[in-house]
Amino acid sequence: MDRMSPLDASFLHVENENNHMHIASVAIFEGPPPRYVEIEEMVASKLHLVPRYRQLVRFVPLELGRPVWADDPHFSLRYHIRHSSIPGPGSEEQLRNLVGRVMGQQLDRARPLWEMWVVEGLEDDRWAILSKTHHCMVDGVSGSDLLTVVMDAAPDMVREPAPPWEPEPLPSGSELLTDAMLERLTSASEMVRSMRSAVRGPGRLRERLSELATGAGSLGKLASSVDVGLNGPIGPHRRWDWARTTLADVKKVRVGLGGTVNDVVLAAITKGFRTLMQSRGLPVEGQVVRSLVPVSVRREDERGTPNNRVSAMFAELPVGIEDPVKRLESIREQMNDLKEKKQAVAAEALTSLSGFAPPLLLALGGRVFARVNQRNVQTVTTNVPGPQQPMYAAGRRMLHAMPYVPLAGSVRIGVAIFSYAGELSFGVTGDYDTAADIDVLCRGIEEGMEELLKAAAR
Repeated sequence: MDRMSPLDASFLHVENENNHMHIASVAIFEGPPPRYVEIEEMVASKLHLVPRYRQLVRFVPLELGRPVWADDPHFSLRYHIRHSSIPGPGSEEQLRNLVGRVMGQQLDRARPLWEMWVVEGLEDDRWAILSKTHHCMVDGVSGSDLLTVVMDAAPDMVREPAPPWEPEPLPSGSELLTDAMLERLTSASEMVRSMRSAVRGPGRLRERLSELATGAGSLGKLASSVDVGLNGPIGPHRRWDWARTTLADVKKVRVGLGGTVNDVVLAAITKGFRTLMQSRGLPVEGQVVRSLVPVSVRREDERGTPNNRVSAMFAELPVGIEDPVKRLESIREQMNDLKEKKQAVAAEALTSLSGFAPPLLLALGGRVFARVNQRNVQTVTTNVPGPQQPMYAAGRRMLHAMPYVPLAGSVRIGVAIFSYAGELSFGVTGDYDTAADIDVLCRGIEEGMEELLKAAAR
């Protein structure tokens, strides 16, 4: 058995009939479409590299411990690899509609929490793979790593036979309960050991506490409410759209106007929200859209591990600034300030502290979060670097890769950014009933990049 971390478990506890906590990617490939069996063979040859794909979630009785991962004794690959087709003409709009429908359905918790949809019928003889994985399995960075594992790095990869796999017996309820109780005792002793270690290194302890105090202070602004008309209840159904640019263009802006790649991306997204709010008749003068910005705190030696190692910063996107250069300057100054104040360090530390909270309270806290009408955060913007070399599936080259980010609470719109082979894609998720105009946001993002490119050229 492998017990979930507090953060991983929280993604299960947040989920309910309207909050679906799965992440996804949509990859479009050159044709012709492969046979189903070719995809099946490709994935089967890689399963031993991603053990989570053959494990399911087991809950501890009475929620007296965090859930654990256990081998699925009835694992069937064909249940997880789905085959679908889009009717003619096979437009990108039809693909977006299909993705929205699939994303509006929860994963089956009685099975390993992932699906892969092979979608045929796209125009220009193309096809797609929709990969859907529960957030409790992977965060964005490790999700990207899994993509590179499952896909091929060359069109003519020679696959080695997969090693035999024999599932471990499923733990009984009493075994789950006993293991959870033993872990609580172990965690207590580990906490004492950590405190002794801290006493032995007072200098390091003072430095760490200073970082946490500064970072926690910058998190205090979340106590202030921001209401720009974007928050509200969400339903179970989803819309999905995308915008695209290139890493080369982003770097042109960065060189010409300053800032980081992430600063430029956030500036373009700010323009998108400004355009969306104006199209809805919402005031933008002096307004900001507060965004949760996940930050990977995964060490280099942890890459490829199937767990969540993310923290977060909270950025205020200055939608009230009309000038694109001043907009970028505002974001750059703000992000530099957040980094100096170690806000991400503080958020990660606060998350890890929940490891010592009673698991039942963790579960209840996640459920409360999903039902609270939050006004302090309007969106999430997560930027994940993907593979920059071409990837292949069944010998066909992947042309584009677009991400999907889940919605929760009262956040009706989320934005994920994914880079692949020189292309930067913005995947925008919207609540079906209240964000039917996310295409306006996507076009605004592309317009924002054009504004920044023109300014950089000047």
